[in-house]
Amino acid sequence: MSNIQEIRADYDNKTITVYQAYNKQIALPAIENNKFEKPFSFNRMTWIKPSYLWLMERSNWGHKSNQEFILGIKIKKSAWEHALSMGVLTHPDDTVYPNNVNWEQAFKQAKVHIQWDPERTLRGAKMQIRTIQVGISSFLIEEYNTEWISEIIDYTPLTKKINQLRKQGKHKEAKRLLPKERVYDVPEDIANRIGIK
Repeated sequence: MSNIQEIRADYDNKTITVYQAYNKQIALPAIENNKFEKPFSFNRMTWIKPSYLWLMERSNWGHKSNQEFILGIKIKKSAWEHALSMGVLTHPDDTVYPNNVNWEQAFKQAKVHIQWDPERTLRGAKMQIRTIQVGISSFLIEEYNTEWISEIIDYTPLTKKINQLRKQGKHKEAKRLLPKERVYDVPEDIANRIGIK
C-alpha cells in the first residue's frame, strides 16, 4: 500500500491550529501575548505542524529538552494557504517537478519548505498516511508572528493528561481528549504544488 499524503488538522471557518514545542522562556510570554518574542529566533526557519500526534512523537510528549511546553497556535486559514502556495518540497518529487535541476532552483529560492512525514498513532506507531510539516523561513517569520497568529494556547496540561492515560493503558480515554483533526482540503493548484495526490 502506498503512502497517502494529506493535511489533517483541527480547524474552523477562520483558523487552523498548528503545533510547536518550546522551553519555558519562549512559551510563557507567547501564551500571554499571543505572539513570540526573543529568545524565539527570528533568524532561522521555524516549523509548524498541524498534526498533534506527530509533534508528540517529535517532542516525546513534552519530555525532550527545550520542548517541555506544547503550544497550539491558531493561525488564519488565509495565511496558511498563502504559505502553502509558496511551498517547495524538501525532496524532489517527480510528480511535482519536471527534473532535479528544476527542483533545486525552486528550493534555493523557497520562502516556505514542505516536508511529509509518517503520521503517528496514539501509541507512536508509524501510519501509511503522511502528514505535513511547514517550514517558515526567516523572510516570513515576522509576518507569521505579527499577522498570521490569532491565538496561542497552552496545550501542556492536556498533553500531560493524555500521556498519563496512555501510559496507564487507557487508550480510549486518551483518544477522546485528542484534538479533533480531520482532512483539510486545499485548492487544486496548491495540492499539485505540495504533492497532495
